[in-house]
Parts: sequence; C-alpha cells; structure tokens
Amino acid sequence: SLYAHVENKEELVDLVRDRVISEAHVPEPDPENWREQVKEVLREFHRVQVAHRDIARASLANIPLTPNALKTMDGLLAIMRTSGLPEQVIAFAADMLGLYVTAVATEDSIYDAKLTPEEQQRYFEQLGEYIHSLPASRFPNVAALATEMTTGDGTDRFEFGMEVLLRGLEAYGK
Repeated sequence: SLYAHVENKEELVDLVRDRVISEAHVPEPDPENWREQVKEVLREFHRVQVAHRDIARASLANIPLTPNALKTMDGLLAIMRTSGLPEQVIAFAADMLGLYVTAVATEDSIYDAKLTPEEQQRYFEQLGEYIHSLPASRFPNVAALATEMTTGDGTDRFEFGMEVLLRGLEAYGK
C-alpha cells in the first residue's frame, strides 16, 4: 500500500508537488537582467504546473515548504534581491508572484482538462461573439471594450500580467 510510505494524502501531494517544482529551472542571479530573470522563473513555474495538470490547483492555499520548493523560492528571492527593491517588498512580491502564476496555471489546467485545443478555440470564439453582441445601452463599457476584451490569447494575458506586476514592484524602488 502507498500509505506504508507516506502518512496521508496531504504528505503524498506535498511529495508530488515537490517533485514537480524540481523541474523548474531558476537561473543564477544577474543584477543587470533581474526583471527578465523573474519573468523566466515565472514562465517556468507556469510551464511545470500546466504540464502536471492538477498540481496548480493542489498548490492553492498550501505554502510549499518542501526542499525543492524552498530551493526554487530561494533562487527567485536571490534574483529579486539584486533588484535594489526593499526587502519587505521582495518578500511580499515573491508570494504574490507565486499566487499569480498558480492561479493562471489552475485556470489553464481546468480548460485543458475540460476541452481539447479545438474546443477551447471554439469556446473563446463563441465567448467573443457573445460579448460583441451585448447591447451597448445596457453594458456600455463592455460594449465599448468588447474588441480589446476578446483580443489576445492566454500567453498574451499571462505576459501582460507579469509586466503589470513587475512595473508595480519597480515603483517601490524609486
């Protein structure tokens, strides 16, 4: 039985999550390139979580304290400490960035579990058609931004979110 090796389901999930996290590459800190390195780490977190479909969902509301999770977080913190940002900002930001990536990966994993790539494309096309059909008299702001709201794919939105977060963090350094 599996439970001869682990105490309970929570421990098993921790071990699986730790194994998955070990797949993420974290570069050595480069102070001249810290922003791009943070993005690289976030892309890696996203990639490994999506590759292991339900691991992102299992990661929500769980602070990862396993060896690989701590090693990965330490690497991200090392990169961020080269930024010149205040230590408290870095500490809070690392948590916030992890939550952002995990939330996006969770949503991506849900779509991947429910729909084939072709079905996802059709779903988003139908969603766009619906948003564009809404009456401007009732939803003036949605109607005014319908094209902008339905432009771009998941990668575009993920990259935009990272950029917004990093620009916000940089404001703390000024």
